[in-house]
Amino acid sequence: MLDNFVAYLQQADPSTVYIALFFSAYFENVIPPVPGDVPIALAGYLLTFKTITFSVALFWSTFGSVTGFMTIFMLSRFLGLKLYAAGESEVHHKFARSVHKLFPPSEMEAVRQKFSGHAYLSVLVNRFLFGSRAVICIMAGMLHLKIARVFGAALVSALLWNSLLIYSGFVLGSNWDQIGHYGMLYSAPFTVLFAGLIIWAVVKYLKKRKEHAAGS
Repeated sequence: MLDNFVAYLQQADPSTVYIALFFSAYFENVIPPVPGDVPIALAGYLLTFKTITFSVALFWSTFGSVTGFMTIFMLSRFLGLKLYAAGESEVHHKFARSVHKLFPPSEMEAVRQKFSGHAYLSVLVNRFLFGSRAVICIMAGMLHLKIARVFGAALVSALLWNSLLIYSGFVLGSNWDQIGHYGMLYSAPFTVLFAGLIIWAVVKYLKKRKEHAAGS
């Protein structure tokens, strides 16, 4: 079935391929189980048949990646604003109480200042982190990061990663479908290291806050 689909794309109108690229990249962020990297690698393979061009494939895949990321970021940002809109007033939702317990509204501005640097860096490298893209765009929204800076970081990340995917698909040729395996091998150690850094920063912050509360 996959072979038939690839054979169809080899003969399909370029606009069909570009539209498929956009939606696969977009929905990867909105619905994480949707595979976004593999279709982009397939586009690289299709370059062999000269049905599409590298630059246009890169444009539409990146457009989809950034649009999907920003959609979830804006929804999360709105949710974060609503979550902290009441300030110190009582909240009844279990999720809200849990979030407020971890990061009290009175300390939210300090939390933003503390973790904004890590958060922008997370957005910048999000495409290179395995299985954490959806989490990053949600957390970036919850921290109310600046929209323009998030957009710029997401754009750079998508451009670099999608360029690598398209080129890899072209180099791999008929083995383009192995890109998921190679991508995981490449990004897994980097993801573990980066996740460890974030966890260490959060634990350090919570420990310092606890010591400060105990000394008050």
